[in-house]
Amino acid sequence: MMTPESIRWLAYPEAITGAVTCPCVVSTWVTGGVFHRCGITYGSQEPAPERLVRQKKSGSRKQTVMTDFFDSRYPSIEHLRQRARKRMPRFAFEYLEGGCFSEVNLQRNTDEIRQIQLRPYYLRDYAGSNLDTELFGQTRSAPFGIAPIGLQGMMWPKATEYLAQAAFAENVPFILSTVATASIETVSKITEGNFWFQLYHPVEDELRDKLLDRASSAGCQVLVILADTPTFAWRPKEIRNGLSIPPKMTLRNIAQMTTRPAWALGQLAAGVPEFKTMKPYIPKGLNMKHLGLFMNKTFSGRLNAKKIEAIRERWKGKLVVKGIVNEEDAEKAISLGVDGIIASNHGGRQLDNGQSTIQPMTELAKKFGDQTTLMIDSGLRSGPDIANALASGAKFCFMGRSFMYGVGALGKNGGHHTISMLKRQVQQVMEQLACERTQDFPKHLIK
Repeated sequence: MMTPESIRWLAYPEAITGAVTCPCVVSTWVTGGVFHRCGITYGSQEPAPERLVRQKKSGSRKQTVMTDFFDSRYPSIEHLRQRARKRMPRFAFEYLEGGCFSEVNLQRNTDEIRQIQLRPYYLRDYAGSNLDTELFGQTRSAPFGIAPIGLQGMMWPKATEYLAQAAFAENVPFILSTVATASIETVSKITEGNFWFQLYHPVEDELRDKLLDRASSAGCQVLVILADTPTFAWRPKEIRNGLSIPPKMTLRNIAQMTTRPAWALGQLAAGVPEFKTMKPYIPKGLNMKHLGLFMNKTFSGRLNAKKIEAIRERWKGKLVVKGIVNEEDAEKAISLGVDGIIASNHGGRQLDNGQSTIQPMTELAKKFGDQTTLMIDSGLRSGPDIANALASGAKFCFMGRSFMYGVGALGKNGGHHTISMLKRQVQQVMEQLACERTQDFPKHLIK
């Protein structure tokens, strides 16, 4: 058994500036100004990226069991967001940031998550905390994963590939969107088939079946069908920016691109972003206007019981419905044989006067928690947010914008950094509460 004495966390920053033994554990940290669990900051105040390698000592040999990346200049999602804003063209950043109408529900999602309070226990026997979380038969390294986002490669070059690589390396789930800028087959190769696929339900059953068969052939383990986009949203920022893929060459957009050289050079190297999964079905030679019309026509329609039944019959893997926020829809989805539900409002991008996703979670968990796997996305921005969602009854969390901020700020290392940071934040909350397992968070909920 691995003991604290047999494990050391060794950091390899760009410039090693100090080494100390932390008084709160038997571990040595070599840091570039990074705080440890006791809250003390060690080493130089000049931040430097650190690469943590967890090694097991076995005689004179050291066996690497996990790698990690963390840049202490960006210790929160908000720090990543501010950095990404300076590196992304405005139209791309506003697509990532924006919600629908007045963005009321966008803000409500996070605000109401943060109204939840948790109870710590300081005098209990406490054996330590473990972030490992079982989900659909797999043990994941953390209770969160990467939510699907469309047009990722437009927001940052090769963002889909970077996030898939990070998720696979860090053993957290990655969900690929139908309208992502990397194909099912590309992501399957990156993740060795260990990925999820979110299906925008097509109007034509033939196209639906082709997409399902491709996902199955690629080894996709979980299919997510989207319920919360029965109509296209009214998003003022996107309307103003004339958002499309590839981006429209308006004078405003061109000016924005020229002031973001890292983004522009990355796009030149990566090539024009495209809907790679959908590319075989898109007629050649369409201009941007007609491409938009084609996509609108192809995916216009509301999910219903008949469509779910047809997918359930064809899809042999795990099936999840995303966008459920009320008991009636949850009960119907479970009766149709789905394996899980993601409570979501599409990140506040569809219905501005709807509920936040955390609001119905406790009641959904009470009624359906033992019948299906309940998950959540929308509004999560930190480890404490994740902890509050798990305490409210979610078994797993997904985050979209947070990871895109990471890639926008740090490029190919952004996914690794964001995963590492969130793991540390969740770990800190668990240790403060004396919460040993992620499934124990509900015991700490102050009702």
